[in-house]
Amino acid sequence: MTVRTRFAPSPTGFLHIGGLRTALFCWLYARRHAGTFVLRIEDTDLERSTPEAIQQILDGMEWAGLIHDEGPFFQTKRFDRYNDVIEELVAGGRAYRCYCSKEELEQMRAQQIARGEKPRYDGRWRERTDSLPGIAPVVRFKNPLTGEVVVDDVVHGRVIFQNSELDDLIIARSDGTPTYNFCVVVDDMDMEITHVIRGDDHLNNTPRQLNMLLALGARPPVYAHLPMILGPDGAKLSKRHGAVSVLQYRDEGFLPEAILNYLVRLGWSHGDQEFFSIEEMTRLFDIADVNKSASAFNVEKLSWLNQQHMMRAPPSRIVPVLRWHLEREGVQITKESQLEQIVVSQRERAKTVKEMALSSLFFFRAPATYDEKAVRKHITADVPVLLAEVWGELERLETWSPRAVHELISGFAAAKGMPLGKLAQPLRLAVCGGTVSPPIDATLAILGKTEALARLTRALAAWGA
Repeated sequence: MTVRTRFAPSPTGFLHIGGLRTALFCWLYARRHAGTFVLRIEDTDLERSTPEAIQQILDGMEWAGLIHDEGPFFQTKRFDRYNDVIEELVAGGRAYRCYCSKEELEQMRAQQIARGEKPRYDGRWRERTDSLPGIAPVVRFKNPLTGEVVVDDVVHGRVIFQNSELDDLIIARSDGTPTYNFCVVVDDMDMEITHVIRGDDHLNNTPRQLNMLLALGARPPVYAHLPMILGPDGAKLSKRHGAVSVLQYRDEGFLPEAILNYLVRLGWSHGDQEFFSIEEMTRLFDIADVNKSASAFNVEKLSWLNQQHMMRAPPSRIVPVLRWHLEREGVQITKESQLEQIVVSQRERAKTVKEMALSSLFFFRAPATYDEKAVRKHITADVPVLLAEVWGELERLETWSPRAVHELISGFAAAKGMPLGKLAQPLRLAVCGGTVSPPIDATLAILGKTEALARLTRALAAWGA
């Protein structure tokens, strides 16, 4: 059997972190078993589905690298197929038209509640064959009245539902449009989905869907319902916890591989290992190892893991991401090698690439002013004279590299009998405008000889040297 999984988001909002984890688990399981990963857009909610949300889902999946093998398939393009199956069920006596009005249904539920019963459709049109002229009916699936539905869930184990607790589900609205639960059944059947991996908020839909699949003579897939993701406070994940658009994490400078690494650990583990490459996840992941308990989302842990990926990745992996963030800040990049040097010097200082970009802007913009507090502290009366001497030494330096610059500055400080910091901080202030940067030798090397000397010249002029 070829494994076929599907990710089926509804385009009624952005692709959030919980949806991406579901997509990841589906993708990993398919990749682990050399199977097929299907992307399906469940857009039957015509009022709330938007083209913008659809594009955001596609962009988010592409950014994360979860490339689908088939699709995207859109449910709104398959209405003819759904209607054919509905007519097949009606003709075979497995579905029927119900002409109950909204008022009638509300009265029915009110009476049931008054009697202390669970409000549910009572099947009053289940065996009727007549119709009511002028009223557009809904179509209901004729759910079995007795027996039980057994869901052998990979995550939750055996879950049993009594058919007597399930009423006859509407599968087509009065306007003729098919409903979500029915479309899912037909899609999974037609697309030959072997494993349905989704959030456990869908578990209660499963018995109805199983009954419809059996009524259609289809082989049910294996189900695996994933535990919820909660906020650090144990409440349902919300925007304040980090349940924002996946693309917002891109904009904040997180690497997709770090996001996926973090998400795979929400509900799944491999010993005590925290850091996973995509290749390791694909080789090790098994849906049977997913824990049924809810997991807590922690932005601080995600940030730490993102930094680990930044530090372990080859600089060439980070360079295009850094360029993207710098360009968003209005920086025009001319030297590719300069970006690689920045990555190497800054990645242990930043938790995200955006943070790296913002703290590296001084490499591309000469300081217009100097930190006043730092100037008062570090630019004492003798410092401009020392900096002028250093300028001369640097100007004569033939090899402009971190090592050569370091040896020159260290030697100069030693010859003057002064600590290196007393020279490095004024130099840093002169070329950066402040006192925070990578080591001064790396900073000057990245700036380049011409730019570093020009900035030093301007600082000396500002400080009266």
